[in-house]
Amino acid sequence: MLLQIVQTVNTYLSDYILVVLLIAVGLWFSIKTRFVQVRCFGEGMRRVFGSLSLNGAKHKSGMSSFQALATAIAAQVGTGNIVGASGAILTGGPGAIFWMWIIAFFGMATIYAEATLAQQTRVKDEQGNIQGGPVYYITTAFQGAFGKFLAGFFAVAIILALGFFGCMVQSNSIGSTFETAFGIPAWIVGVVLVTICTVIFLGGVQRLAAVTEKLVPIMAAVFLLGGLVVLVVRIQYLPATFGMIFRYAFAPNAIIGGGLGAALKIAISQGAKRGLFSNEAGMGSTPHAHALANVKDPHEQGVVAMVGVFIDTFVVLTLNALVIISTLYTADGPLAAGYTDAVAQTLSNTNLAQTAFGTVMGAGLGAKFVAVCLFFFAFSTILGWNLFGKINMAYLFGRKVTTVYMVIALVFIFLGTVTSSDLVWGLSDMFNQLMVIPNAIALFALTSMVVRVAHKKKADKAS
Repeated sequence: MLLQIVQTVNTYLSDYILVVLLIAVGLWFSIKTRFVQVRCFGEGMRRVFGSLSLNGAKHKSGMSSFQALATAIAAQVGTGNIVGASGAILTGGPGAIFWMWIIAFFGMATIYAEATLAQQTRVKDEQGNIQGGPVYYITTAFQGAFGKFLAGFFAVAIILALGFFGCMVQSNSIGSTFETAFGIPAWIVGVVLVTICTVIFLGGVQRLAAVTEKLVPIMAAVFLLGGLVVLVVRIQYLPATFGMIFRYAFAPNAIIGGGLGAALKIAISQGAKRGLFSNEAGMGSTPHAHALANVKDPHEQGVVAMVGVFIDTFVVLTLNALVIISTLYTADGPLAAGYTDAVAQTLSNTNLAQTAFGTVMGAGLGAKFVAVCLFFFAFSTILGWNLFGKINMAYLFGRKVTTVYMVIALVFIFLGTVTSSDLVWGLSDMFNQLMVIPNAIALFALTSMVVRVAHKKKADKAS
């Protein structure tokens, strides 16, 4: 009964509210900032890659700009890029990727707004530690009881969505793929994962930053290298692959069946929902990391944040999608006629990527490669999400309870490796999506603050 209620709520959130909110916020800030994601994209790339270092300086409080970006990308690049993209393609057809691109393009303006607001509204606690995130700009936008309610609602939602249920979902992906690929019992994977996480969590923000700045570039490079190998082998199918993405974006009924209207709604909603879970723009999660960046001006971290969405969606997720479509949906692939009949009984969003990589690497090596990549993606996401939940736990109850939070989170991480529950996945999706509502309301309310930062920087350059 509860599962059915959660699934119904999720359907309405993803099919109607999320699509409207995500596109509206992204389009709004694109126009208001005069398409900052285009104007300042080069600046963002220079700030990220111009002084790239895998061993940044230690900070008394907060992080370097790159460490903050690495922590944000660690949270963004998770199972959503492999399992989420697979689910979007299976349910909405190859055209769902086009709509994920659209969401990400406008999402780059959204995350610029989130990062700049997180910088402008962050505070320092009694110990001199920087604290920032949506709860702080929500209470800046709305003074009094309404602001406290919205901030409290957001804080509870993110603790449940990411800190507890979300980390459980991520660890479940790690446990199941390692058991399948390597035959390692899931409980052993769980013990190892909890041990590593405990060491990092106890080291606080500084240790987490030191880990993510090294882990994120390495894990991205490994996945990209493997994906490029597959694409080189399947290079003759790439024109058809891109053709399907654009063709089925507007006529998905040809591949997923049903009427055009219903099929198009499925393709767009899958793109929006999976796009949110993948790049998290508008969800209110990554501003916690960007708030910790030690930069001279909020605009600097805003343009860096945009690069995070670009890397997540237009690089990592797109590469995975191209591998899947070029190996499985092209003329010689098992899904050439669509996701129907016997194929639907053997392929699912959990094994689609393994099957795709396995067509070139061999079934065994393909499964192992995806399992290793998924481990790094999901593990890095657990690190980022745990930090975001911890910040909100401290906001609600003070720093003294963060140890209790860490213990509960570790229990959820272990349970995720040994158990799987549709209800947990459903609750994680529901609270993920509920976070968007108070975050989006605050973003609209603080438009003038974002515009001042974006236009001031433009005026400075002109002068």
